[in-house]
Amino acid sequence: MAANTATAKGQPAGLRPLFFTEMWERLGFYLMLGILLLYITDSERGGLGFSTKLAAEIYGTYMAFVYFTPFIGGMIADRFLGFRRSVFIGGLLMAAGYFCLGVRSLPTFYAGLTLLCLGNGLFKPNISAMVGNLYAPDDPRRDSGFNIFYMGINIGASLSALLSAPLRNLWSFNLAFTAAGVGLLIGVVILSFNWRQLAKADRQTERSADDISFKQVILTILLPAGAFGVLGYFVGGKIPFIQNTVGAITCGFIVGMLPVITYFALIVRRATPTEKPGLTALIPVYVAGGAFFMILHLSGGLMTVFAERNTDRRAEWIPAATEFYAQKAMPSYFSNADADLPRPDERTLLTVTAEDEAMFGARILSDRLVSTLGADAGLRVLQAEAVPVDQRFLACKVVAESDVKISTGADAHGVATTTAKAAEGAAVLDEVVVARSIDGRDVPVLLVSPATREAVFKRTDAGTPTLPPGKYVRLINAEMLTGLLNPLFVVLMTPVVVAFFTRLAMRGRAVTTARKIFIGMLITTASLLIIALGASLGQDGAAKTGMIWMVVYYLVITCGELCLSPMGLSLVTKLSPKRLVGLMMGGWFLSTSIGNKLSGFISGLEPNTQMFIILAVAILGVAGFIFVMLPRLDAAIKKYGA
Repeated sequence: MAANTATAKGQPAGLRPLFFTEMWERLGFYLMLGILLLYITDSERGGLGFSTKLAAEIYGTYMAFVYFTPFIGGMIADRFLGFRRSVFIGGLLMAAGYFCLGVRSLPTFYAGLTLLCLGNGLFKPNISAMVGNLYAPDDPRRDSGFNIFYMGINIGASLSALLSAPLRNLWSFNLAFTAAGVGLLIGVVILSFNWRQLAKADRQTERSADDISFKQVILTILLPAGAFGVLGYFVGGKIPFIQNTVGAITCGFIVGMLPVITYFALIVRRATPTEKPGLTALIPVYVAGGAFFMILHLSGGLMTVFAERNTDRRAEWIPAATEFYAQKAMPSYFSNADADLPRPDERTLLTVTAEDEAMFGARILSDRLVSTLGADAGLRVLQAEAVPVDQRFLACKVVAESDVKISTGADAHGVATTTAKAAEGAAVLDEVVVARSIDGRDVPVLLVSPATREAVFKRTDAGTPTLPPGKYVRLINAEMLTGLLNPLFVVLMTPVVVAFFTRLAMRGRAVTTARKIFIGMLITTASLLIIALGASLGQDGAAKTGMIWMVVYYLVITCGELCLSPMGLSLVTKLSPKRLVGLMMGGWFLSTSIGNKLSGFISGLEPNTQMFIILAVAILGVAGFIFVMLPRLDAAIKKYGA
């Protein structure tokens, strides 16, 4: 079927399979993204127990490379594989990455992140370029087509939060990651079933004699980028100012990007007079995209920390029929909770050493500790299969004492942290739940250190209620706030935003694509000021902030996103020479990559009022730059009939 054959609703027929392929891929991506930092930092539900600072470095580096690799993936598609094969291979690599994360070990953790970066590089820029190839350059349906495609992204993201929450509430983080891999495989199957229909969106590679060869790119761009990155890392590690601010890893990444940025500058310089205005006009588009996604992707970092630690997530309103969506509050939730929040029955908290608490938080117990607990007349060590399903999240794997590795460190505030993990290849001897007989029945207990027990009851008074033994405060998962609200609002608000701009056009007051980007930056600034006010009312973490502030923040920033992100994707395909569409789409993701690395750095800081205000001022500055560049952007769009 021809690429420009219209569906009944006026869009090309190829849009539908690309919509669903992307939807399933985004389901996997956002499921993983919503819980990645939680998994890395968690010390109560089977996570890795790393400090927030280290977790933010990992998160930012992953997010940077998952958006940097499209630069290479776009080039590979342009010159070698074509779009369809690149998307197919990328999907398989990402599925393998999620399945690696489904195994709880550090080697599979880092291998999984690496596979995800490589797979996304082949998948992401090329499926977006295929959407652009469904339309002629002057096709008025292009913007609305990208809006529809963007809705598919956010339907997948919405489903991801709805899937991950019950999986990790009832079972584990690792099972949720495995589910993300299944989602990727579904997307690959959809692509395969529509392979022939998408042939016209997978154009033959076009080459110019002036193009730099792939070998030259490796030798003159990628290898220097790696060398610059290593140099920036080691030099940054020697300079106290860098160590105390952005850190050596972030410094290395930014310095390493200089050769790549130079490469894009050379593309513009070597372009023909016909191509140069469009490529030059993409510069402010890239700046806006990088700055915006620096803020939006705080959802998986800084905003996740804000939701997990500083937000009142009580959710007693969750129906009993969907009890699996209610997360059970662990001891850390109570440290800044009001006195009216019910506290656990003290008999359900078993005081142990910090090392034993760390083991329990990682859901592993040494055979030595199990023997000690089993010898206590007031305790029972039960087989995991013998307890109800809704309590198996407390089940711990038993390993030999010699296979337990305990490490200590410090968080961003200098507070000592203790982390436990099982040695690689350690044999699992059993899986048990520790319980205490209370009022004639076995009730699972939580192993806590003296410091944790003190924090649970520190803010209580004589009127603070006590939960019945075995009952928990019901919470909404943090990823339901950071991972569900944004895509849900995209789905709900896309028709509203499209209708708004369509009505303006019908009245002769059409808003250009470039001006929509400017408006999006202003709206993003407003969203940051809103969450800054919410953080201020919550005394910057001294107390819990109401969930309503998260809801309003995501509603507003989503409106900014709808004005900016689909328009940015659309402009890249409009203003790029056809022979460079995949590569320039990679440039869009490169700018996002740099923004994401900064997002990771920011996520290692405190989510307080001052931080949100600083970010608002920065985004307002970018909006000012876009405003100054509007005449040039509008002229380029008019020149290319876009």
